[in-house]
Amino acid sequence: MKIYILLVIASFTFCFLEKVASISTSRPYDAIFNFGDSISDTGNFLDSGAIRFPVIGKFPYGRTYFKHATGRCSDGRLVIDFIAEAYGLPFLPPYLALTKDQNIHAGVNFAVAGATALDSKFFIKAGLEKFLWTNDSLSIQLDWFKKLKPSLCTTKQDCDSYFSRSLFLVGEIGGNDINYAAFAGNITQLQAIVPPVVEAITRAISELIAEGARELLVPGNFPIGCSAFYLTLFRSGNKEDYDESGCLKTFNGFAAYYNKQLNQALETVRQKNPQARILYADYYGAANRFYHAPGHHGFTNGALRACCGGGGPYNFNMSARCGHNGSKACANSSTYANWDGFHLTEAAYRYIAQGLVNGPFSYPPLKTSPNKIA
Repeated sequence: MKIYILLVIASFTFCFLEKVASISTSRPYDAIFNFGDSISDTGNFLDSGAIRFPVIGKFPYGRTYFKHATGRCSDGRLVIDFIAEAYGLPFLPPYLALTKDQNIHAGVNFAVAGATALDSKFFIKAGLEKFLWTNDSLSIQLDWFKKLKPSLCTTKQDCDSYFSRSLFLVGEIGGNDINYAAFAGNITQLQAIVPPVVEAITRAISELIAEGARELLVPGNFPIGCSAFYLTLFRSGNKEDYDESGCLKTFNGFAAYYNKQLNQALETVRQKNPQARILYADYYGAANRFYHAPGHHGFTNGALRACCGGGGPYNFNMSARCGHNGSKACANSSTYANWDGFHLTEAAYRYIAQGLVNGPFSYPPLKTSPNKIA
């Protein structure tokens, strides 16, 4: 009888370990490390002590999924959250909120709302410092990662093994560099900012590869001509300035130009680093689908008008932004693609994440996900 019991226990233990091993090997990434701006910030901006735009730490931000504000610039989850879920990983904790004994081996988020690819001194020199949300640029975020690295792995062999099963998201970053120039009205100078921004991003990628990163996902920019902010700030009485979706042609054309330059630069980095796998995330293409046919994708209230705002043709008003006096949030944000004029809703971010994880908007494709995004 005792032998029988021991055999049963041994059999159960073997099956359990086999199942655990199967789960582990079926998950292609053991960790995710994210760098970027408000598109993927999960709390660093608020934890940095920044005093500008504190409304993102208040309701109605976060109302859809978390039921309270988390520091995410949306009503719910972001693309990075959906990617983590798809690969069976927890939501990434913000670096600035880490505690001493916190388990960080499943990844960390270094993104900060308002962050730029270029260092703040670039904007100060250009006289654009009044537009800066934060000084925590991409290079600062890289410094945070390097500082944290000894807590993740010790020897080079350990780090190589660990990072070979980690996904590094570098962006979206660079969008604010463009925004700040546009805010100042330097529209004709936008193309001039592209080379240094792209160089800053590719330099960061090369540094991460030198630190051991082997799989990096690099998003491009969105169709910014469809943003409620751009549509409001650069509203035109000339119908020829708009495409069939109601978006500003000039700014979408610029975003496409920027993405082309970024793609060309990524190809150069690939050639120099054959040991790494560098993927491009086509945010433009993934989002353009619901801008072109919002109703077909469930956005029955459209893709251009903000869910939360203070009125106007696109429900965006700088004097009554989402969360401020005079603003109001829609009843059902899942029927809107735009959340607050600048950022998208959870429903829109889910749709973009589907395009990356399930395909076909990641080039080359991301590794197969154990949990497809529904």
